[in-house]
Amino acid sequence: MSAGSSRAADDGVFLSAGDARARTQRAIDGREAGGRRREDFRRLHRLRVRWAEVDLQGIVFNGHYLLYLDTALAEHWRAMALPYVDALRRLRGDLFVRHAALDDRAPARFDDLLEVGIRCERIGTSSISFGGALFRHERAVVEGELVYVFADPGTLAPRPVPPPLRELPRAYEAGEPMFDVRTGDWAALGEDSRALRNEVFAQEQGIAPEMMCDAADSGALHAVAYNRLGMPLGTGRLVERGGGVAQIGRMAVRQPIRGGGVGRALWSALRSAAATRGCAERVLQAEASAAGFYERAGYAARGAAFQQAGITHIEMVWTPRSGQDRSPEEPPT
Repeated sequence: MSAGSSRAADDGVFLSAGDARARTQRAIDGREAGGRRREDFRRLHRLRVRWAEVDLQGIVFNGHYLLYLDTALAEHWRAMALPYVDALRRLRGDLFVRHAALDDRAPARFDDLLEVGIRCERIGTSSISFGGALFRHERAVVEGELVYVFADPGTLAPRPVPPPLRELPRAYEAGEPMFDVRTGDWAALGEDSRALRNEVFAQEQGIAPEMMCDAADSGALHAVAYNRLGMPLGTGRLVERGGGVAQIGRMAVRQPIRGGGVGRALWSALRSAAATRGCAERVLQAEASAAGFYERAGYAARGAAFQQAGITHIEMVWTPRSGQDRSPEEPPT
């Protein structure tokens, strides 16, 4: 088993995780001193102010600041490896806004590059409070607070925040891994691998269900990533072709989790397994649109493009002569 962290930097930047207690105290001290600081947040989500978001005064319309905080909160759930809709359904509840407040400190204007931080600051019996701030350079231009109530989706009656939802923010702020990657055979991981392939390949990409699995699955090494709720997030497999050649394929990561480091962790686990098995050559069949992505990971195209399941693919290969076998930032689906 190999562990993976959900740190990603596709459209954001991570700060040092540090100690959860120290960061919380800094946040409290910062508010008492007049505001939250960049270092209070483990992750900052980057966004640029668009023309449609400014008013006649040329500054951001105040309602959009709440949208920016909500966008950062969505990335916060992703960083905790939680497919929001399915995770809340599993926890038998949902989160409803009870209170939202903004403290404007300076105007943000068209084309400003902002960094938005958000963190869980308090969990009550049935409520979860998030504090956030929008930074331009080192200065907070807006601070905000969002308070949600965990409630029954049908009746809207408040429910106690379940223990897993209490534990996740603490573990995340402490820098603990949000998911782990398990490797095994088809008997052990086939059910979850099949479900993930069906969601990504069949439902999302329109690939015929009968093409998702093949005879190679029975002898392949499979990898599946699971979050702290035990939900499968992504999968891949390693097939030995013989002669020291290994093929990594059937990579599939759930759409709500992409960009959270799951694909990278799966790739790393399978790549390490290939090295352990003495496979000096590693191949994959990449979608043509992703060829440049794998080239940056040290792979080179080999042969002509071909059609597979109605999608143009090309075989790519890595050998010791190719240089360092790097993990891509986040493999495509």
